[in-house]
Amino acid sequence: MRKKRKSGQHLVLSFFLFSLLLCAVLFFFGTIVQRISASRATDVGTPTAKGYTVILDPGHGGEDGGAIGKNGVCEKDLNLAVAQEVEAELEERGISVICTRTEDILLYDRNVDYKGRKKMLDLAARLKVAKDTPNSVFVSIHMNSFPQTQYSGLQIYYSKNDPRSAILANLIQNEVRRQLQPENTRKTKQASSNIYLLDRIPSPAILVECGFLSNTEECERLSTEAYRKELAWVLANAIADYVNSLS
Repeated sequence: MRKKRKSGQHLVLSFFLFSLLLCAVLFFFGTIVQRISASRATDVGTPTAKGYTVILDPGHGGEDGGAIGKNGVCEKDLNLAVAQEVEAELEERGISVICTRTEDILLYDRNVDYKGRKKMLDLAARLKVAKDTPNSVFVSIHMNSFPQTQYSGLQIYYSKNDPRSAILANLIQNEVRRQLQPENTRKTKQASSNIYLLDRIPSPAILVECGFLSNTEECERLSTEAYRKELAWVLANAIADYVNSLS
C-alpha cells in the first residue's frame, strides 16, 4: 500500500512540475510574439506617429486642363491619376496623406466673386492646405510640355524656403533614374518666384514634372495605368524614405 501511495504521489508531483514548465514555456513564447507584433506595428506606423503628413497636389483641374498630350490626353487627368496611385502607396507604408483635390475641379470658393480670379483663388486654396497642415511635406504633381518634341524625362523643382526641399527633390530624381529612367540625366532645379506655391510654402515643397506630354512616346507611357503604377511606386518609395528620415 505504501509503495502504491508513493507512486501516486510521484505521479501527481511530476504532473504538477510538468504543468508549471509548460506554463512557463507558453508565457515565454507569448511574450516574444507580443514584442514582435508591437515592433512591427511601430515600424509601420512610425511616420504617422511622428506627426508628418504628405500633401499631394494634383495640378490643374476643372476648367483648367493644363497641357494637352500628343494623343489628346489632358494633363489634369494624369496629374490626378498619378497622385491617387502615390497616395495608395504611401498609405500602405503607414504615412498620413492629404490630397488637395480628389476630383476634376478647381479649388476656388464658389461663394465669392470668382470672375477672372479662378486660378488665383485655386492656388490660394492649395497654399492654405499647406500652411494649415503642421509638419507637412508638399508634393505637387504635374506634366511637362515643350514646343520641341524630342525632350522627355521626369524633372523636379524645389522650394528655396526650406533646405530640406532640395534633399527630397534629389532623392526622388536619383531614385527615378535608378529604378525607372536610367537614361534621364536631368538635374533638379530651384524654383523661381513664378511657381506660385513653391515660392510661398514655408515647409519642404517640390513640384514633380512627371514627363513630357509633348513627346509622343512618353505621353503614351504616361497614359497607361501600368506605367503610372510603376512611377507611383518609385515616387512613394523615395518620399517614404525622406519622411522616415525626418526628426
